[in-house]
Amino acid sequence: MKHYYIKTFGCQMNVYDSHRIAAILESLGYTAASTLADADLVIFNTCHIREKAAEKVFSDLGRLNLVREERQAAGKDTVIGVVGCVVQAEDEEIARRAPFIDFATGPLTYHRLPEILQKVSRRRGIPLIDTEFPPESKFDFLPANKSMGGCSYLAIQEGCDNFCTYCIVPYTRGIETSRPIADVVAEAKTLVEGGSVEINLLGQNVNSYHGVDAAGKERNLAWLLRCLAEIKGLERIRYTTSYPADIDDELIACHHDLPQLMPYLHLPVQSGSDKILKAMNRRHTSGQYLEIIGKLKAARPDLQFSSDFIVGFPGETDQDFEATLNLIRQVGFAQAFSFKYSRRAGTPAALMPNQIEEKIKKQRLETLQELLFSYQLKFNKESVGKIMPVLFDIKGRHKGELIGRSPYMQNVHSSLAAEYLNRIVNIKITDANVNSLAGQKEGN
Repeated sequence: MKHYYIKTFGCQMNVYDSHRIAAILESLGYTAASTLADADLVIFNTCHIREKAAEKVFSDLGRLNLVREERQAAGKDTVIGVVGCVVQAEDEEIARRAPFIDFATGPLTYHRLPEILQKVSRRRGIPLIDTEFPPESKFDFLPANKSMGGCSYLAIQEGCDNFCTYCIVPYTRGIETSRPIADVVAEAKTLVEGGSVEINLLGQNVNSYHGVDAAGKERNLAWLLRCLAEIKGLERIRYTTSYPADIDDELIACHHDLPQLMPYLHLPVQSGSDKILKAMNRRHTSGQYLEIIGKLKAARPDLQFSSDFIVGFPGETDQDFEATLNLIRQVGFAQAFSFKYSRRAGTPAALMPNQIEEKIKKQRLETLQELLFSYQLKFNKESVGKIMPVLFDIKGRHKGELIGRSPYMQNVHSSLAAEYLNRIVNIKITDANVNSLAGQKEGN
């Protein structure tokens, strides 16, 4: 029996892709290995959104090659593959810096793995690299999805048509495509039957979803959400990542009408400066973003928000940065993800003048994160004393500890028996810090 090991870098879509890759390998007779040293096949599923993430792939590949040499000395063969966005963006760089790999394929073509592995077995020593955008949808060729536990990811849309000037996604994931309504609903039902009580719908621009129904008519995300809400046993629904300009009134109404839709929405803004937003080719202003926040809060007052922020974008002045801080003060995000601008080859922003010095980017990021963390801590502290339904799906580091997520995506630690894994439990919150909550089962 052969063993596989998959290492995942980056976003939730990559986590989903790795889960589907594992299903392909298991259909071929592979079983999961607990360590790299035990694996006959190792696959790195890569992310290219920032330079640091891409560089880590090459660094880890170098260490992996040493593991292969050790296995080879013990008479064991190892196949090394790289999939995902780094392959799509830097196929020539991979061939140059990691000539020892056996194959590399983009994020839209991993459904071809059975064919790729057959070819690799016949041409060892010559890397097979496949970066062609396929005419077919990978979802039409993947094995049936299996539940990942209490919470599962479900990709409904892929690719992006927005072409933000800093972003590589349209060049690595292609144009926007959406899966048919029936396919998404069928997969969701399978996941619920397998034990999932929460499903997180995924897409690079998930709220631009436009899948067709049984009659061939295009339907939007709001329509899909209402279909999914009818599935018995599906208690929680989330969707990510959203684009502010594509939040419409029908989607806002869902946050009022559907109790399954969790009161937490990730809505990236990137900057609070209209000048910078225009340079980023974002289709919204800071004022329009705040207006959307207001409409969503009116539909569901307990709705909380997270966002993405980029500091040090080319041409960003102190005044532009202060505008971002002011927007944060107006919204008071419950969570957020923030990064220094990273030049990505092939994107328009990489060629823009007035690139910001690394020292300034670092200072601005520290200031931004200090403000964001203050709001995150404030929101978490306000949770103390409340009783929250928490979905526990991870075993903690300590004996008898489980980790779950509140409706607001806060990590919650609690001492619970293993029988509560993958279940929703009412927890009274007793303590809070910036990154997590702690509590005990109601009634204890």
